[in-house]
Amino acid sequence: MGAMAAAASRPDAPRLNIMRRHSDATLWNVGRATLYGAAIGAAAATFKLVAPWSGPHSLAADAREIVGASLAFALLCGLVAALRNFIVRRFVSPQIK
Repeated sequence: MGAMAAAASRPDAPRLNIMRRHSDATLWNVGRATLYGAAIGAAAATFKLVAPWSGPHSLAADAREIVGASLAFALLCGLVAALRNFIVRRFVSPQIK
């Protein structure tokens, strides 16, 4: 048994607390999360398209890629915010409606 394992098994050893004492029950704005997701998606697609290792593309292909990434990231961020709000309403703070 190593020294770290022996120290961790002591009853007076400090323990890592990964749970917060007071959870933030404030609901997230799904529209704002969707908008931020679209901006992140557009930035990611633009960064990918201007990379030196990518070949030349037509303007229509570039626009399709930027719009597609924006929609995908917006959908992902909006769904995550809605799921987080559902979890908070259901499990963390049932009194919030």
